[in-house]
Amino acid sequence: MGTILLVDDDDQLRSSFKQLLEQEGHEVRAAASGEAAVALVDEAMPDAVIMDVRMPGLDGLATLRLLRERDRRLPVIIMTAYSTTDSAIEATKLGAFDYILKPFEIPDVLALLDKALDAGRVMRAQVRLSPAESGGEAEAIVGASRAMHEVYKAIGRVAPTDALVLLRGESGTGKELVARALYQYSARSAQPFLIINCVAIPDTLLESELFGYERGAFTGASARRIGKIEQAEGGTVFLDEIGDIPLSIQAKLLRLLQEKQIERLGGREPVQVNVRIIAATNRDLESAVSEGRFREDLYYRLNVVALHLPPLRERKEDIPRLAAHFMARLAGKMEVPVPESSPEAFERLCAHDWPGNVRELANLVQKLLIFHQGGPVTEAEATAALASSHAAHGGGAEPGSMQRIGQSPLADYVSRMLRRNPGEKAFDGLMDEMGATIIREALSLCSGNRSQTARMLGLSRPTLLAKIEKYGL
Repeated sequence: MGTILLVDDDDQLRSSFKQLLEQEGHEVRAAASGEAAVALVDEAMPDAVIMDVRMPGLDGLATLRLLRERDRRLPVIIMTAYSTTDSAIEATKLGAFDYILKPFEIPDVLALLDKALDAGRVMRAQVRLSPAESGGEAEAIVGASRAMHEVYKAIGRVAPTDALVLLRGESGTGKELVARALYQYSARSAQPFLIINCVAIPDTLLESELFGYERGAFTGASARRIGKIEQAEGGTVFLDEIGDIPLSIQAKLLRLLQEKQIERLGGREPVQVNVRIIAATNRDLESAVSEGRFREDLYYRLNVVALHLPPLRERKEDIPRLAAHFMARLAGKMEVPVPESSPEAFERLCAHDWPGNVRELANLVQKLLIFHQGGPVTEAEATAALASSHAAHGGGAEPGSMQRIGQSPLADYVSRMLRRNPGEKAFDGLMDEMGATIIREALSLCSGNRSQTARMLGLSRPTLLAKIEKYGL
């Protein structure tokens, strides 16, 4: 949830849109003109802005310029009609987070707004380097082990420079958090910071997402679109999972790193850009180079300043401190007491191999808080939570766990339903019933807040809304 500034001179649209956003749990301030919007921002900075382009007096583009002077990290979503796509292009070049075309679909707008709010939070959230501290609400890179002290020293040395940094380490070791720390302690910390997950975007769309495209570059390209690299002018771009980008894009990426130039898809002229690149991968790039899946020249260009993030199993002395940090931080968000944990529970956590690393530990702590609501964490509860975590990572069941699962009320219920209603739709019916139960319980835990529920379940907001409608919740 966040504070949204809604700017549109259409009274009816502004009123209905404001009501919709408030129903979603946002605090909304509304302005009928660019002048009023700038005055509201001067009073208090919102978390995001949704603004029309065509307004009397100070139009959307002029207002955007003034807002960018106040804070270039403020996400601004521009609304525009089909006939004014040139204005949308200009808005993106000026640093708008994105634009939406009128008429628009409400789920699409809400999904884009969620992305904008997340981007704004990432740019503003402070990342502490805290080897000794464990509590507090701020995000922190926690650990006092020798390996983590080397990471802290490297961040301190590299962050103030403009050097390209390659973060290497297994999934879940905290590469994004380190990238944010490098951004926060850099000279570009007042400029935009964009995160691009290279595996989350289909190969066919990744090139246009990174570098943009010209009108007519492909079927459906009715106007020029500015890519994320160009949009982050003056700031920092974090390319996550860079080891998975296709060879067809690697040459363009090399040109960006070496010459600070990009070429839009379908374009003929290079575009000069000023961005700092931080990249990350959990892949064995050396093997990828030898197998011809990754360009050797790009590998050497990336590997000049490389930081290795140790897996959790190699710094187990940090586990009690990390668990305490996550308990304090997540308990505050969930508004439950910070639970006490027995020494035996911490010993049980330290004995685990943590294939999912720090992310797995954070998820396990959240699971304990959800089901125990601040109650003491015992060794038995830690063991049970670890058993489900181990199964989720494809590990074998711990001794006796399959027997416990087989005797669970859920298994009994499934068995009864299969005997009562066998047939070709039995599986789909049970899965729908299970899905409805999961979403119903998550909505209850989140007090009906749909955006928070989507984040808890790892779903996009439109997907969650579609399932709520499907199950009639």
